[in-house]
Amino acid sequence: MEETIQNIVKNNTIHIKWLNTLSFMENAGARKISACEHPSHVDIIQLKHAAEEHRHAYYLKKQILKIDPQNCYTYTDNELLAAKATRYYLHALDIQCSRYLKKQLQLQGEQLRYAAYLFVTYAIELRADILYPIYQNSLTSVKHPVMVKSIIVEEEGHLEEMINQLTHFNTDWEKHALAVIKFEEILFENWMQQIKKEV
Repeated sequence: MEETIQNIVKNNTIHIKWLNTLSFMENAGARKISACEHPSHVDIIQLKHAAEEHRHAYYLKKQILKIDPQNCYTYTDNELLAAKATRYYLHALDIQCSRYLKKQLQLQGEQLRYAAYLFVTYAIELRADILYPIYQNSLTSVKHPVMVKSIIVEEEGHLEEMINQLTHFNTDWEKHALAVIKFEEILFENWMQQIKKEV
């Protein structure tokens, strides 16, 4: 992964698409968080997460302007890296997690959506805690004007909040989280392989 990201940073055309792809994924995450909200019982942490993921999507879009202000206005396939795998990644993780939780915890409806939000977000925050520091190190090593340090700090805070919420949600949460993490690892590896082909 480190080598792939280093190669991305070296090529402006690919780098712009990489930033746009990360922005798409942050935006997709924010939209999924909002979709999992209870119609009336929405806690402040869930609102905070959705707002911050939307802000990350916006921030990453703004970083593109440091490379080329005339590029990647949308999230159409030609402006993303590995567009099919990018669109599939979070959606597939949500479906796999929901199926698992429905079977293991006998959840359905709003309870299932909330549980999926907790576990999927936890797995994604773990991934963000690996991916963004590697990306930032690659940027720093070439003194690139693009920065993702502010996202790193917020994602670390999200992870702590998710652990706290999961602890209150289910005493066996760690066992279930391990299953969801395995789903995520397979999907992430596939995504990175597709990215590598385009880099």
